[in-house]
This record gives sequence, C-alpha cells and structure tokens, in this order.
Amino acid sequence: MWKSAIGVAALSIIALGATLNAAPRIPAAHPRRAKAVETLPAPVKSYGSSSAPIEMIVFTDYECPSCRALYENTLRPMISDYVASGKVYLVHHDFPLPQHKYGYEAARWSEAAARVGEFANVEAALYDNQDAWGASGDIAKYVSQAMPASDFKKVERLMQGCAFQDQPGTCPLDASIEADRAMGEQIPVRATPTYVIVYKGRRLPAASGAVSWPILKQFFDSLLSQQ
Repeated sequence: MWKSAIGVAALSIIALGATLNAAPRIPAAHPRRAKAVETLPAPVKSYGSSSAPIEMIVFTDYECPSCRALYENTLRPMISDYVASGKVYLVHHDFPLPQHKYGYEAARWSEAAARVGEFANVEAALYDNQDAWGASGDIAKYVSQAMPASDFKKVERLMQGCAFQDQPGTCPLDASIEADRAMGEQIPVRATPTYVIVYKGRRLPAASGAVSWPILKQFFDSLLSQQ
C-alpha cells in the first residue's frame, strides 16, 4: 500500500518540478573532466542527521537560476523546519554545468568553505548573491562576508592557485567536485537541480526542477505517515 502511495507522490513531484521551472539542460556531448592533481579529505556538505527517516540528495550548480529557486523557496525553509526537527537529512553534491562561466569556481569556494565548517553560510551567500557574482566573477567578496575573517583566511589558503582557473583538475579541490559529478552521472543527472529522495532505504526516482516547499512538505508527510 505504502509503495503505491509513494509512487504516486513521486510522480507528482517529478511532473511538478518539470512544470514549475525549466531547468538548464546539460549538453549531450559533455566532455569527461581531468582528474585533480591532489586529493583532500571529503568536505561536509550536508544538513541534519544521517539517521533521519528521509534523505534528500541534491545535485546543483551555484550559477543555475533554477537551483537558486529551489534553495531559496524550498531547501531553506526545509532546513529550518524538517531538517531541524530530524525528519530530513539533506545532502548537497556539486554538478557545475559547462555553460556557466563561474559555476565551477563557485563550487570550489563552496568545497573550501566546507572544509572549515562554513558550508551552510557560503551556500546561502552564493545563492543570495548569484546575480552579482555571476556578473562580476567576484565570488570571494561574498564568501568573505559569510564567515569570520580567521576562517576566510583558511579558505583562501585552500583556494590558493584555484581561483580563475577554468580547467577542472587544476586544483586539489576539484577531486571532490569530480567525485560528485561522477555520482551524478550514474543517476543520471540531465538537468540542475536534480534531487533523489530516499525513504527508509528505498530510493525514489530522480526528479529535476524547482518544487515549492508546501508541495514537498506534503509529499514528505505522505511518506512519514506510511508504516
């Protein structure tokens, strides 16, 4: 019984995401990226408890307008509500698109911030100021405003030699980004944002595009009500 309820709800979210916001499409002939020159410990890019009954895995590009819409209108209220109350575990993965000029560099700043415990603040800053840094390329300005100066100095050290480098694989931080991309390609991610919902170990079909928090909340409640 609960399987059919989940299936119907999942299909509703997939259809809704496609209708509410057209997500940027990934070109069919997407080039394989070079490996990073050095590996670093994986950053923490998640919210909440991994023991929550619902896990939401999101693949995004910080320069993607639909990703910003999902974050601002859905993920932000979800974090303060269902993540905070232990109902949802939210996991972020980077999937920068080649058509976005500063998307990959923004992912690098996010990766560096995650290693000093400032991922949540920097993710919010990147989406809140997307239009500004998307036009100027000055991502560091908004990252620096999102954390104490002492932490920003640590982030700057991690970003040394990485800023303004267009080619993936030229920065140690790229290893984690490419691992995220490889995971996304297995789903497969065909547009951003793409998200996968896992309920009590059962993975639902991937969906893409923006969906409002009231609709997603209703869907989560339908999952949580099942035995």
